[in-house]
Amino acid sequence: MTDTVTLSNPTTLDIPKRGMPVTIITGFLGSGKTTLLNHILSNRQDLKVAILVNEFGDINIDSQLLVSMDEDMMELSNGCICCTINDGLVDAVYRVLERDERVDYMVIETTGVADPLPIILTFLGTELRDMTRLDSIITVVDSETFTPDHFDSEAALKQIAYGDVTILNKTDLAEPDQIQNLEAYIGTVKAGARILHSQHGKVSLPLILDIGYNNPEAYADLVQEEIEQSQHDRDHHHEHHHHEDHTHHHHEHHHHHSDHLDNDGFVSIAFESDRPFDVHKFESFLQEQVPQEVFRAKGILWFADSELRHIFQLSGRRFDLQAEQWRTSPSNQLVFIGRNLDAENLRQNLKHCLA
Repeated sequence: MTDTVTLSNPTTLDIPKRGMPVTIITGFLGSGKTTLLNHILSNRQDLKVAILVNEFGDINIDSQLLVSMDEDMMELSNGCICCTINDGLVDAVYRVLERDERVDYMVIETTGVADPLPIILTFLGTELRDMTRLDSIITVVDSETFTPDHFDSEAALKQIAYGDVTILNKTDLAEPDQIQNLEAYIGTVKAGARILHSQHGKVSLPLILDIGYNNPEAYADLVQEEIEQSQHDRDHHHEHHHHEDHTHHHHEHHHHHSDHLDNDGFVSIAFESDRPFDVHKFESFLQEQVPQEVFRAKGILWFADSELRHIFQLSGRRFDLQAEQWRTSPSNQLVFIGRNLDAENLRQNLKHCLA
């Protein structure tokens, strides 16, 4: 039986000091994770929030949508900080914890094709459990496009199975019957699923932050396996000094949890150019040449006849362009994520769109 929660008015967030609370935001490609992240940043009141962004692809688009980033860690304009997970999750968390400035809360955005379990186990099965408190796993679902056989992806299934709260996003784009069927299906994957509805990622923050829904006991056996594997790795890395011991082994042994990424077969194709696109050619490309196997695309676009930068988002067949001022020198940066993609053909088609 699913428990559908009606959104309440936002109330004041009172974050107790018992280890930095951590929320993990997961969800399939294009479900609205970054939109939810921006909603949190815009409504966090006086909380100092650290955002960790884990990208799937060669160009870190998401962090640029949050803020213009030049370094792996950046002070955001609203007083929060953002960190890209390049050298391993534990290392990124330590970099946040070691800062002089107060940080109240940590939010981690996984990639759209990620199994969240390795991240969960990193917080519960390493020394991070003594410094942080895993508060909840929030799974964002695109109500319009999600189906039970969602892109044949095991990752999409695991994201729901491990979610403490599931947000059905984009409910304005889905039929009521579709939402009802989706809720019933989620209930079969996650018994007693807590389900929220949202449009544009807008949910009352007290319903998703500092809610204490994650139950470490549910992962006890997996955590024990993780600890034993870490000890095995340590025995083979005697010469590492203490801090490196935190940093470099935790992700190396997650392959036994993550084989589905190979099975799912997703690839990321990046395209960059210091020349602008012709807007009409690019429009034709979107309408006629984007392969059906592209599930998600995003980027920062430069058009010859515009002085603005354009934030490009594509999810399934639907795409959106938002114009804003350039924060950097103009250039084109695009990432396409899908299955069985012909990278060379895709890049050639994009080159033909250049002015």
